[in-house]
Amino acid sequence: MQKTGLGTMALFSLEGRTAMVTGASRGLGRAIAIGLAEAGADLIVAARDAVKLEETAQEIRAIGRKARSIAFDLADLDAVQAATDQLTGEGIPIDILVNNGAIGGWGPLHESTLDQWEGMFDINVSSMYLLCRDLSKGMAARKWGRIINFASYVADTGRPNLSAYTASKHAVLGLTRSIAADLAPHGVTCNAIAPGFFDTDMAAPTVGHPERAKIFLNAIALHRFGDPKEMIGPVQFLASNASGYITGHMLPVDGGVANILSLPVVVET
Repeated sequence: MQKTGLGTMALFSLEGRTAMVTGASRGLGRAIAIGLAEAGADLIVAARDAVKLEETAQEIRAIGRKARSIAFDLADLDAVQAATDQLTGEGIPIDILVNNGAIGGWGPLHESTLDQWEGMFDINVSSMYLLCRDLSKGMAARKWGRIINFASYVADTGRPNLSAYTASKHAVLGLTRSIAADLAPHGVTCNAIAPGFFDTDMAAPTVGHPERAKIFLNAIALHRFGDPKEMIGPVQFLASNASGYITGHMLPVDGGVANILSLPVVVET
């Protein structure tokens, strides 16, 4: 067998890379940021909670990697633009961008408002667009980069009471695929991850509600909620050289909720 000169573990190494993760103060974002650091990357962590964000940064430094926290609210598009201007103005070479930060929303269509709709799209889509647009310029110039956008298991389906959220995640998938096409000639990949139900603060109204949790658990093939640490591997893969020939793809990380119809069946013997 011909040797490539790249060991298997080297394919997944992020040594010498700098990654930026939004929503890194808690939940999936915090686990992802720490996981990227464990793979060798230095980190820029972003979220609106400066105190919690710095806790993430300190944990990364304890691993032996560099970490910088930059607090801004994804709902404030001027603040998002100011953050990208600051980072590009300082010439920080961001190689990996993980757009994890987002909000959810629940309620009947006829009770929703235009303000809620626009707020959802500002955070879940428009801020992502700005970050991808501005920070990918350096990636393209260096002929290497990884963008990972967080969609959802509803990104290619529909659900009641989630009109704005579902529409925003469909938009994330479309944005991801278009960016992948734009940046492919420059050696930059752009992929999406579609999480299912993880045991995080955002999912607490479901995970912490016994009756509601039972309903959702019965729809998950693995019959359990995800641990945030289980998101580390998929992100490390899409952030590394191991995924160099993958772009414009959406990877479900959902325990089988989107693609497997899991219904409890009692079989009498």
